[in-house]
Formats: sequence, structure tokens, C-alpha cells
Amino acid sequence: MREICVIGGNRYFGKRLIARLIAAGDRVTVVNRGSSAPPAGTVHLIADRDDEKSLEEALGSRVFDVVVDQVCYTPRQAEIARRVFAGRTRRYVMTSTVEVYEYEDSADPVGEDAVDPRTVAVDTELPWDDQEFLEAHYGEGKRQAEAVFAAAPAFPYVAVRVAHVLGGDDDFTGRLEHYADRIRTGKPVAVPAVNHPATYIHVEEIAGFLFWTVGEDFTGPVNAASHGPLTTRELCEAIGAHLPDGRTVLEPVEVGEVSPFSFRRSYGMDNSRATRLGFRFGDARTWLPRAVAETLGKDR
Repeated sequence: MREICVIGGNRYFGKRLIARLIAAGDRVTVVNRGSSAPPAGTVHLIADRDDEKSLEEALGSRVFDVVVDQVCYTPRQAEIARRVFAGRTRRYVMTSTVEVYEYEDSADPVGEDAVDPRTVAVDTELPWDDQEFLEAHYGEGKRQAEAVFAAAPAFPYVAVRVAHVLGGDDDFTGRLEHYADRIRTGKPVAVPAVNHPATYIHVEEIAGFLFWTVGEDFTGPVNAASHGPLTTRELCEAIGAHLPDGRTVLEPVEVGEVSPFSFRRSYGMDNSRATRLGFRFGDARTWLPRAVAETLGKDR
């Protein structure tokens, strides 16, 4: 029986990860602030991860085989986690994001070495506690958090850089619903004049990827994305097939806000490292219709 700690993980792919761990016979400890109950079958510890003393007191003398951190957004949080869990875990898995590549613009899929966290400057004095600042600097927060875990002395961490996640009837982002509303009503979908594709991953696939990662021993950054980028038009076509009475109108705009999955730069990740390590990704075009049906099922 493995001892696994999950920080956060109460919704979306986090709860799916926990379900897989429990089904595998692992003992799962969930740490959160107590605002919502964790999945059944887990040990629940209530702590504020931003409060080092609170976290240490909640953990007591517990040690873990692996920690999966679903809610590390800033270098301050990473510093606390690194101090608290040093010597408590064999491996630390941080859920990161494709947004760490926000300054990259390559026609080819981007590999992990495009952002080496060992070279990223960390500034804990920035207003990371300000929610508006944090939302505006989401990618930078994740990038600096990775840098904290990557710094010397060596700490056994993994940073899973997650592609845009689709699917599930509990998708809380509202991004597919944005397109569905436009298609239902025939309203135009704003896209950049030059609209680039992006890589995606299904909600069940990222849960499976994190579960697989828990059982492996590699460290460092790793990209998690299904095979095959998707364009805004492909997303709209899949949604349009689900809403046959609707109409898709793409409206290119030079400036101003565009639809959620429309990008003015290339946004693809190279998943070859994970593939070489042994994970088998699905094809985004294959699972896309299912993802749309899951999220917009009420419209059938």
C-alpha cells in the first residue's frame, strides 16, 4: 500500500486522480482548507497551505511515498511546500501548465527544454497574494514555482505541464459553453486574424497521466498533451455536430478579446518525453466528440 498525499484535488481531474489511487489500493491523504469534503475513502487533513505552521501541524509525523500538489500557483507556496515536505516524501509531483510556455512562439511543438526552471528568476516579493495579479500572471507564477522546486540542493520533483483540458460533465471553466452559446444563437466567434492551433488533453487522460506519474521514478518537467493539435474551427465543428440547429460564424479580429481557445501564437506542446518514458497518449481528434457530449450533454 502506497502512502499518497494530494494537496487540493477536490474537483475535475483531481478527484478523478484520487478515485484511481483509491481503486489501486493506495492510502490517500487529502490536504485542503476544509471548504469542501474530499472523496470518500481518503484521510482528510485541514490546513492552509499558505501557512507553514498550519501545514506542519496538520501533517504531524506523517511521511509519504509521493505528494501530488494540485494547487501550487506561486513561488511562495512552492517554498513552503519544499520546506515542509523535505524528508517527508520520496517524490513531489506538481501540476503545472502549458502556460509556462507563454513567451514561446514556435511553429513546432515545444519541448520541455524550452523552459528550464533552473534558469528562471524567482521573485517572492511580487504581490502573489493579490488574486487579480495572480490571475494575470498565472503562467509566471507556475514557472517560478517550478524554479523553486528545481533549485539546489536537489529535490525529487516532477512538474507536469498540462495542456488545455477538455471533457467531463463537471468542466467548471465554461469555455466550451462559450462556443455552444455562440453556435446556438448564430453569434460570431471572435478569433485572431491569424489563429493558431493548440494541444489539448481529455480530463480522464490527464487523471490517468498523473496516476501513471505517481508510479514512475523520473523527475523534472514533463509535457502532458494528447496527440494532434486542434484548431478553433475543429472545436466549433465538434460542438456544431452536437447542436445541429446552430450556426458557426468565425469572425477574425485584429485587436481586442477573442474566444477562449483562439491563439495569436503557436500553442503546441511536444509530448515525446512522456511517450519515451512509457505513457501512451490518445488522439485529440478521436476523443473530442466524446468530450463535447460530456460537457454539453444537457443540450442533447
